[in-house]
Amino acid sequence: MPGTRPPTPADPDPDPAPRPGGDPGPGASSLWTRPERGARGPRPERSREDIAAAAVALADAGGLSAATMRAVAAALGTAAASLYRYLASRDDLLDLMADAVLAELPPAGPGGPDWLEDLVDVGRSLLALHQRHPWLPEAGLRGRTLGPRGTDHVEHCLRLMAPAPAGSAAKMEAVALLTGVVSLFARPVPADARPLTPGELFAVATPARHPQLVAALTRPTPPGPRPDLFADTLRGVLRGLLAGG
Repeated sequence: MPGTRPPTPADPDPDPAPRPGGDPGPGASSLWTRPERGARGPRPERSREDIAAAAVALADAGGLSAATMRAVAAALGTAAASLYRYLASRDDLLDLMADAVLAELPPAGPGGPDWLEDLVDVGRSLLALHQRHPWLPEAGLRGRTLGPRGTDHVEHCLRLMAPAPAGSAAKMEAVALLTGVVSLFARPVPADARPLTPGELFAVATPARHPQLVAALTRPTPPGPRPDLFADTLRGVLRGLLAGG
């Protein structure tokens, strides 16, 4: 929820003009639609890029819970209350972080001859990004709005889908599903986890009650390279939604 900047002893004006991180007021509830610098008050000592970089470093090292307003302020050598000159709430911070790391994606270029493979390539880049920043899925669930880079990313995906026969609603769903599949495959595996064999995973399966499952488990695996489960899943989901098969 958008917050209201708490009063602090540093506020010299009892009724100051809206600041970049203060109460955004009607019609300007998004971080991205508010000016980074207010019309009044001292010149900001930090930029949004500075704040995002400090928060991302903390989250990369200790998870999203480590990137608190207080911890980010300490990393910048300032007081927590001072961050409210730039941000209205921690939700703003999460939006800022998520948009900042999208700068690591490859530059958006023209699509190739196969729109589906273009989208799979986007998915691979997003997967690598999520693996570098494991806190991204949680930040996406708790954040509120897309920033400039996030909006550019959606535009790029839609541009790649232009040759697909699906309508606009299906294409927007495809963008969301692409992110969802990436988040699923990016989930970190505990360091002490041991992959279970099919026999261990389905230890209670019996031929009488689960004949199809037992047959699938006992059928020999055909020789050849291991399938790319991520790419195959993404292709299947996007093909079914955008091409109808």
